[in-house]
Amino acid sequence: MGDPKRSEERWWEDAIVYQIYPRSFADGNGDGVGDLAGIRGHLDHLAWLGVDTIWLSPIFTSPMADFGYDVADYCAIDPVFGTMADFDALLDDVHARDMRLLLDWVPNHTSSEHPWFRDAISGRDAAHRDFYIWRDPAPGGGPPNNWEDAFLQKPAWTFDAASGQYYLHLFLPGQPDLNWANPAVESAMHDTLRFWLDRGVDGFRADVIYAIGKDPALADDPPEFVGLPHCAVQHEPATHPLLRRIRTLLDTYPQRPMMIGEVVALDVDVMVPYFGDDDELHLNFNFAPTYMPWDATFWHDAIIAAEHAHRRVDAWPTWVLSNHDIPRHRTRYAQWPNPEVDTTGSEERARAAAVMLFGLRGTPFLYQGEEIGLEDADIPAERVVDPGGRDGCRAPIPWTAAPGHGWVDPWLPLPQHAGIRNVASTIEDPSSIVHLYRRLIDLRHDEVVLRDGACDVFDTPDGVVGFRRTLKGHRSVTVLVSMNDVPTVVEGVEGTVLVDSLDATADATGFDGRLGPRQAVIVEASPVGAG
Repeated sequence: MGDPKRSEERWWEDAIVYQIYPRSFADGNGDGVGDLAGIRGHLDHLAWLGVDTIWLSPIFTSPMADFGYDVADYCAIDPVFGTMADFDALLDDVHARDMRLLLDWVPNHTSSEHPWFRDAISGRDAAHRDFYIWRDPAPGGGPPNNWEDAFLQKPAWTFDAASGQYYLHLFLPGQPDLNWANPAVESAMHDTLRFWLDRGVDGFRADVIYAIGKDPALADDPPEFVGLPHCAVQHEPATHPLLRRIRTLLDTYPQRPMMIGEVVALDVDVMVPYFGDDDELHLNFNFAPTYMPWDATFWHDAIIAAEHAHRRVDAWPTWVLSNHDIPRHRTRYAQWPNPEVDTTGSEERARAAAVMLFGLRGTPFLYQGEEIGLEDADIPAERVVDPGGRDGCRAPIPWTAAPGHGWVDPWLPLPQHAGIRNVASTIEDPSSIVHLYRRLIDLRHDEVVLRDGACDVFDTPDGVVGFRRTLKGHRSVTVLVSMNDVPTVVEGVEGTVLVDSLDATADATGFDGRLGPRQAVIVEASPVGAG
């Protein structure tokens, strides 16, 4: 698994991270909602796949207005997921498999059902009033500024008639923003981190962490930003000292816990300052790929931009194709370049994307189910539950081909094609995408050049992304990803295929530069014309 010292001190750079959305992963008690017992019962699938780090979306006590991203108690397990004993058993089982566990920490806001807010809204003199951001109405009445929330496209302020003030919420009214300018809030939130670190967790994914620092003036967004949710443009210098103090706390723990931040910025140059001088976040999500079309020019430029930006600040990149907030990449690619669904094309594009994900320099993040090629579920209007319209990508994982596919009356409809696109059926088929993922993960574990090597993009024919991974003392490999729907020839690249997106069973076959439609390969070779 790479250099032993780095694996211990900066283990996240070698990690393969798998995101679990607990409500939809596996149901251990048959109530239709995924839970900790269900996760625990399927850890062997993740171990077989080769995953070494698991990230759990929120499992804390919540009224579920935003399905766990509205926390009512940071130090308790919501009963829908189980008990603290269930969590401790899960953590023990994860560690017993030499895997690590990350929790989803929500620092920007709480639920309006949190005891802090219940006290804060009781009056202007309440002990926790300053735990949240309150302001008087604007002159002439109305919200204090023109900020809009992320879900309802309404003012990010709710009026409390009893006290005559508004409180700020960048998301739902039931998610009031914490006031991190108050040292008591910072101390209390540090305590929530300590609670889980003391139990032995290995780190955190920090939800909208970039938004915790607010401009005290709370100035209006400029005209060009009106109509956008304020969280999309919220990048304040006040956040950075807060992150440095969080990092100081994390660095005191012997398990070397890691924090990856959700910093929503499609421009990587806006994102990288949140690394600080290696004294803020350990990792940042690179969100650009989740919004890009299946187009080689976009990917070529995005890889170069990510490499330049991260090298400039000596930081480590991440790559992600799907998560719980956006349509799955197979669904997105099925509609590129035409809106009509192309089943064959989407399967091959999903396979090629997997090769690219594991070929790039940086920590790869998988979203549950992408290893079996899941698409978004079709959610009828009467089954919609999410305020952000994200139910399709959060549909439950089909585990078996049997009726119900491992679920009894699941909380959301299952994705289409669950009868063939389920864990059991794909594992039985050696040519399926799950075996491609497993092969890629094995190769990543075996080849230090894919973890530590430089990544240099080179010129290729139109529609093809090509980059070389090199490391002194190790064999170099070339990654080619054709986004064309016709065969393409790449001159100057010949050698031995280590992984072929179209044939997960292929072993050490020759490569002469010819790529089929939507084919990706990792080749032991050195391309010419490197740039």
